[in-house]
Order: sequence, then C-alpha cells, then structure tokens
Amino acid sequence: MRTSDLDQEYTKMQRIPSLVSLCVRAVAMEIIDDGHFEGVIELPDELLDSLMMNLPPLALQGLHEHYVCSSRSFHSKSVNGGNKRQRFDAKYEGFDGVWKALFKERWPENFKRVELINKVDGAGSSVDHENDWQQLYWETHLQNCLDEAAERAMLPAFDGPYWGIVNICILNSIGYSATKADSCSKLRTLWFHCNKFGRYARCLRLSNVLCIPEISGLLVTSNLRAMVFRSIKCKSHVDGVCDLLRQNRDTLKSLEFVHCRFSSTSFSQICSCIFLEAEPHGIKSFSIKSSSVADGKKSSLPADFVSFLSSGRSLESIHLSDTSIGSKCAKWILDTLLKSSLNLITLEISDNDIRGWLSKVDRRPGECSSLLGPKLSLKSLSILNLRGCNLCQDDAEDLNYVLIHMPNLTSLDLSDNPLEDEGIRSLIPYFVKAFEKASPISDVYLQNCSLSCKGVTEFLESSQTLREPLNSLSVAENNLSSSVAAPLAIFLGSPGVKALNIEAIGLEPLGFQELEKKMPKDVPLVRINMSKNRGGSDCASFISKLIMQAPDLVVVDAGYNFILPEALMTVHDALNLSTRKLRRLDLTGNIRLSHSVHAFKLLEYHVHGKPIVIIPSGLPSSVPYDDDP
Repeated sequence: MRTSDLDQEYTKMQRIPSLVSLCVRAVAMEIIDDGHFEGVIELPDELLDSLMMNLPPLALQGLHEHYVCSSRSFHSKSVNGGNKRQRFDAKYEGFDGVWKALFKERWPENFKRVELINKVDGAGSSVDHENDWQQLYWETHLQNCLDEAAERAMLPAFDGPYWGIVNICILNSIGYSATKADSCSKLRTLWFHCNKFGRYARCLRLSNVLCIPEISGLLVTSNLRAMVFRSIKCKSHVDGVCDLLRQNRDTLKSLEFVHCRFSSTSFSQICSCIFLEAEPHGIKSFSIKSSSVADGKKSSLPADFVSFLSSGRSLESIHLSDTSIGSKCAKWILDTLLKSSLNLITLEISDNDIRGWLSKVDRRPGECSSLLGPKLSLKSLSILNLRGCNLCQDDAEDLNYVLIHMPNLTSLDLSDNPLEDEGIRSLIPYFVKAFEKASPISDVYLQNCSLSCKGVTEFLESSQTLREPLNSLSVAENNLSSSVAAPLAIFLGSPGVKALNIEAIGLEPLGFQELEKKMPKDVPLVRINMSKNRGGSDCASFISKLIMQAPDLVVVDAGYNFILPEALMTVHDALNLSTRKLRRLDLTGNIRLSHSVHAFKLLEYHVHGKPIVIIPSGLPSSVPYDDDP
C-alpha cells in the first residue's frame, strides 16, 4: 500500500469515534435533553470521573447541579456520613478541577490572570471555594454572550430584539452540538443564558446598547459585585444603568464608567441610585475614566455626587481620570473627602486641568484655610495620583501644605506636570520629612515634569534621610543630560531604589561611563528602565557591571540605545559569572543586533524555558525610530 493510502486510512481511523466517546455523547444528550441522572450518579468512581472529564460544559452543569442537590439531601438526612458521604465530598471537589480544566481550555489567555486573582481574592469571596471555577466559567461565558449581543446590536441592519439568538460558536463551546437542536431552541436565546447562568455573574461589563429597561429583567438572578459601563450618553442608557444599580445596590462593591457623557441631571440620577439618605452605601471602588460628569458651562459637581462621596464609609479607591473637571470641582472633591473621615486608600485625579485648585491654601506653618479645617485629614490615604493635571510651580508649593494632611502616603505620582525645578524644590521639605517616617513614602513618579539635572539632584539628595531603599522612582523623560549620572550613581547605593525608570533622560555614552565608574559595589535594584538614552557600547558595559553588582536584579530594559553587536560580549561574560536572578534583558530597538552572532549567543540563557535576552526581530520598522524631544 502506498504512503498516501496509509495516510488516508490513518486519517479515517482518527475520525472514527471511540466507544467511550460515543457513550459520553449519549450520556450528555440524556443529561441535557431529558435530565436523566439516576443511573449516572451511581456509576463507579472510575467511570464517573472519566465521564466528568469528557462531558461538555452544559452537560457537566446539569450533573453538577444534581450532584450538589443529592449531596445536600444526603447530608441533611444522614446521621453517620460513612463512605457514601466521603464519596459525595470527594466528588464535589472533583467538579472544581473539571471546571478549571474547561476554563483553561476555552480561555487560555485569561487562565493565568484569573487564577492569580482567584488566589488573592478567594479568601474574601462569599462564593464557596469549591465553586469558584464553576462560577468563573459561567460568568465569563455570560460576558461572551453579552459582548456578542452588543456587537450584533451595533450593526446598522440590526432591528432587535437584544435577547435574540446567541452565536452558534458560543453554543458549540458549551456542548450545544451534542444536543437535539429541535428540542433545545430556547438554549439559543440570550434570555436563556442570562436566566440560567446569571446567578453566577459577579462582575460584568455592559456597553450602552445593552443598557435598556429589559436588561434588569435579564439579569434579575445576578448578585453583581462589580460593574463596568461603557459609552453611556443618553437618557435611555442612564435609565437602564439606574435599574441595574438599584437591583444590585446591596451587593455592589466596584463601579466604573468609561467613555461616558453625563449631564449634571443624569449623573446626579446615577449617584442617587447607589445610596440611600438614611444609610451609607457599600461601594469600595469608584472610577470614571475618559468621561464628562457635568455640563460644560458649569464649574460645580452635582450635589448627589458630593453626598455619594460623603456617605461612602466603605470607599477605598476613587479614580477620576480625564473627566473634564476643573480646579473648583477638584477642590470641592478634596474638601468633601477631608470632611468625610473616609478610610480612603487611593485617590486619583489625573489628566484633568486643575491648575490653581489649591490656591486658597494658607501657607503659614500650623495654620489652615477654609479648605483645610484644623482637624481634617486623610489618614488612611496611601496612593495619590495627580498625573497630567497641568500643575505648575505654584501648585507644587500649595501641595506641599496639603500633603501634610495625608500622613500615611506611600505613593505620589506627579508625572506629566510642568513643575520645573522650582516646583520640585518647593516639595523637597515635604519629601525630607516623609522619608524620615517609620512608614515613609516609597513610590515617587516625576516623569516628564520639565526637570533639569539640578532639580533632580536636589531631590536625590533629599532621600538621604531614607532608612530603606525606595520601592520605585521615575524621573524619565526629563532632559537631565549626562551631568545627572554622578548623583544618580551615589543615590543607587545609599539609600537606593528597587525599581528605577531613567528612560530618555539624555545620558548618552558619557553618562553611562560615569554611572559605571561611580556605582557602588552593592545596589538594591530589582528593575531598571534605561532605554532611549543613546548609550551605545557604554550602555552594554554598564549593564554588565550592574548584573554583577545588583544581586537582586530581575528586569533590565535597555531598548533603543544604539548598542553595537561586539559590545555584547561583556554582557555574555557577566551572565556567565553571575549567580543571577535576572529574568529579562530587553534589547528591543537596537537594530544592529538583529542578525549579530554576538547577540544570538545570549539566547542560550533561559529561565523556565524562555530566553532571558530579548533581541530585535530583524524586521524593519515602517517608521524609523527618532528619540529627539
């Protein structure tokens, strides 16, 4: 027989279903279509385990529900658990493993992320741990159904209804192909999936086309803890949002709006749905991103929003990013939070032009203005993000007096503000005191703040009062030149920093030479981004020394530094000699390395099967790189 004939025969054999698969398919049809579980539930453990592993999700769901009911009935009636009780418990745990495998198979790209979140949050979840993967599976499935319905609803030819037919690919993924289609037409409707699996939904994202009066009826069985709304712009959308908020008021912990446009009236309506005047609401995280929250001509926020903030005894984080609020609104928000005695941990007011928002702060030591009462503070606040707020020197000086009322701040982001040297200089008294504390500020971001070498040097010198290394520091995208290298090298050793971002600060070869020359023998760096500094071969030489003298170094980003191939031999030697923890050395953008033998030698170093060194692919970019400011 010819080889081609053998191949054809082998292909036919592969297509012929095994007896086990035929039996599983038959059992699945019985479970889905007729709900016959009696014979299945009494199968020996080995056969039942095999069946569970091969059932499609829809059939497994039916079997799981029946098994849980049988287990509860047995536990309630049984005096002595015995072997049968142990079998119920073991099998109940086995279901969780099968759901986990099904989730990983269907959404491999989300599996690691969800598993990490599950490990962190599982202890605080009200869902039984044994049901976590089942809950996550059907929640994600329902989100897929809603996303598909939203995409279909946005097509020009769409004429409703929104709860119509679910995509056949989604149905096949849960085992629809194994059913008798004629008797399961209801399975093909969005209404069925919401009704059947809505009780598993804890976190959902909804676009505006789905925020209609009917949506609250579709999700009536859900107990939502987190909701994300997108592109809410008209009254009908707002009405749908309000219905869902009222329906899930008792369970909702996280609320986010993205790309929305609210009038003062509609935003006030939404806020009033979240809380009752007689009792505080339970929202922990509240976010508005890339949205407008008030009428353009008004400089005030709705009274209901102020009441929402005031009644938020559970509020831990507030994010208002790119919301078109002005300086007066920002001041009112801060004033409200200070007066409310909240246990707030994170406050973000970023990408809003709020220049002059603290202009009424009394700068006399020990005094407070009408904005800051004598006993007002945000003692619990840990993270303050004011990125991209057009803050200047005067704002920095005012902020110096406000930060005193945030005694436990650990992270301050002032990036993308034109502070200039005078601005950072006015904040140095605050940093000196903040670095001295038992729980000092540990994350400082001053990226793209129009700083010079002189201003950054003064800041670095202020950190000498630190007892331990900073957790992270960014002075990236400031034109510091090679002159900053010497003070930066001193800073790396005493007190130092774990994550440093010095991208595009103009070091050039001379700066890397100075860093290498004056760098201490032992530095605490874990991550460093030194990309876009035109360091050339001197950048590679500095990397080599850093590998040897930073024992905890894990990640190095040295992209776009014009590194020459022959310079990599020093890096190769350093990797050979070090007892390294290094996991990634990114050399992307150094295009001369793409076909270099020296570069490819570095690919022999691996961690967990992945190469440590990332080199350019060799494919030319359609747009040439230019790092000129």
